[in-house]
Amino acid sequence: MAAGLVTLVMLFALRAAWADTPANCSWSQVAGLWEFHVGAGGSDNRLKCSGFSPVEMFQLTLQFPDVVLDEDGNKGFWTMIYNQGFEVVINQRKYFAFSSFMKEGNVVTSFCNTTFAGWSHDLFGRDWSCYYGIRLKPGVPDVEPVTTRLVQTIDQKRTLRNDSDFVKAINSVQRSWKAVTYPKYHGMDLSNMASMVGGHFSAQNYPLPVAMDESTRIAVSHLPKEFDWRNVNGQNFVPDVKDQGNVCGSCYAQVTAAVLESRLRIMTNNTLKTTMSTQDVVSCSQYSQACLGGFPYLTAKYAQDFGMVEERCNPYHGYSTPCKPYHADCRRYYAEDYHYIGGYYGACNEGLMMLELVNNGPITAALDVFDDFRHYKSGIYHHTGLQNGWNPFQFTDHVTTFIGYGVDATSGEKYWIGQNTWGTDWGDLGYFKIRRGTNEVHIESIGVAMTPIVPNP
Repeated sequence: MAAGLVTLVMLFALRAAWADTPANCSWSQVAGLWEFHVGAGGSDNRLKCSGFSPVEMFQLTLQFPDVVLDEDGNKGFWTMIYNQGFEVVINQRKYFAFSSFMKEGNVVTSFCNTTFAGWSHDLFGRDWSCYYGIRLKPGVPDVEPVTTRLVQTIDQKRTLRNDSDFVKAINSVQRSWKAVTYPKYHGMDLSNMASMVGGHFSAQNYPLPVAMDESTRIAVSHLPKEFDWRNVNGQNFVPDVKDQGNVCGSCYAQVTAAVLESRLRIMTNNTLKTTMSTQDVVSCSQYSQACLGGFPYLTAKYAQDFGMVEERCNPYHGYSTPCKPYHADCRRYYAEDYHYIGGYYGACNEGLMMLELVNNGPITAALDVFDDFRHYKSGIYHHTGLQNGWNPFQFTDHVTTFIGYGVDATSGEKYWIGQNTWGTDWGDLGYFKIRRGTNEVHIESIGVAMTPIVPNP
């Protein structure tokens, strides 16, 4: 490793990760032999990791697809977290950090062989320490260079224009779904629309769904043909549609709250109906980037490590606010577990999503948002291939909650039922259907599930 790169690594490693995170790292750029530099333990979750001094270091080998080994041969688990960083669980401790990057103007260089300062704690979340990682040897030969570049631009002066001809074109090329114009979007700044559909720093990095194995096929064959958590034996276990507003890319927090709320209803047979504060995540979580975006996996991790407070303790503002202390009567709700469906990033498929949804409750899934999706009103969405030029990025990542699935009685087309975060005046009262089984706009690539802890009365 060149001396200049070592210096750069150290600067990145000691920098706090509270920033926009447009890193773009793949599994092949991260896997390999790592050296973790760890600070003193004994702290709680209020620990700040900027400028910490390591007191020990050890090596770990990250192997495909989800195995990590220490120097003594002890085995653990690891997963990429989209293209942003990775989490390691081994020897009764968790380690999470964002991958390093450098941003100069609109040019981002990712250093996938190093991390920013991150956090480690025991499985009970009581003993916290800081750490950073340096990859000593790649796990896949000939994967260099370790830097990637993203160039993303946006014309802040451009605004959206409702185009009836574009809507007519969508409706004329297919009969599966209906498009309409939404007056509330007319005149909206493109930067605001970028926030609505995922944040300002999004990049396509979806893995393909894995093939269903025989055991999954058999299990799926026993599931009902149609399922909807809004009506299970006459009960509705789904909270109301949320509205993230048009200036804050908080969909990641909104859908995580919706899933946790739904699963608490299911686990308590609808006796516990609470609304969790997404503003708390936006304002306080160092695992996300406030209104610039984030990921359900890391929001669920935040729920496990810090807990989520009730909406009344920090009502949603729709923009970033300072993190604030709460009154003693503000109960926190924690997650017992969080995971990518299939076990690790890149292990998802339609069957596993169906099994998780029916057996345990609503799930989150990411999708590409194209021009036509903004105009969805009803029917079974699929991308028409038509674009109208509103999107400031080639691809934009959005996250929604999936509450059910079904099959169209007329066409026989399979679909998912999604709950969006754009309010009840979008789509079918805030809901939408989308093709199932074809990985439409990558919705079967990155499913996330989580299990809340039912609090004591």
